[in-house]
Amino acid sequence: MIQEPLKKIITVVIPCHNEEDGIEHVLKHIPYGNLTRFGYKTEVIVVDNNSTDKTAEIAKSLGARVIEEKRKGKGLALKTGLKAINPLSSYIVIIDGDDTYKGTEMMRMIEPLEQDFCDIVVGSRLSGRIHDSAFSGHHRVANWAFTFLVRHFYKANITDTLSGYISLKKEVLENMLEHLTAHDFRIEMELITKAKRLGYYLTSVPISYGKRKGHSKLESYYDGIRILHTFLKNFWWKPPAK
Repeated sequence: MIQEPLKKIITVVIPCHNEEDGIEHVLKHIPYGNLTRFGYKTEVIVVDNNSTDKTAEIAKSLGARVIEEKRKGKGLALKTGLKAINPLSSYIVIIDGDDTYKGTEMMRMIEPLEQDFCDIVVGSRLSGRIHDSAFSGHHRVANWAFTFLVRHFYKANITDTLSGYISLKKEVLENMLEHLTAHDFRIEMELITKAKRLGYYLTSVPISYGKRKGHSKLESYYDGIRILHTFLKNFWWKPPAK
């Protein structure tokens, strides 16, 4: 009897705070069939970040593993999910729960990792397809500015610094997780800038970006200032000597 080779495991981590309007669409659009055909087993973790709606109930009904993070903040929720992944995972995909990013495009996020082209993939809205009403003018300008700064000062080969659609190799996550300290929306900027300081290679792939379902939790001015602070602080950051 010929034994089938073991499938590589992809763990999808979805941090959520009151995303009952979007989480069903996100989970139903994960391309399980395509991923299986290419030899992957897919596991999904939804992190319920102190939601007061039916986010957790909907996620459980659709087969996701739901874990709780009572302390409010996207960074806290994401780190809780990343700490809970299957230790046998090969790749981790991070995606928001509001249906702005499309799970149907997940293979595009995995292929550069599988080919060992890079260590981290950042889905790029700015070089992809954006729904007319999905990205406000000031959000677009702020993202262009942050992306220019990161490309110029960190030499990161990416075209969307604040994207919430990211994939990375498991060994990269293992080396990075202890260095991620952001509690809030600074988490993407921290992940990208510290990855560069740790010597990892990043690239971007074009993705689609749609209008969110539910209400945005981002406070444009306040969160923008904190993201800028993270950009500046990490420019001089080095991993602690072991």
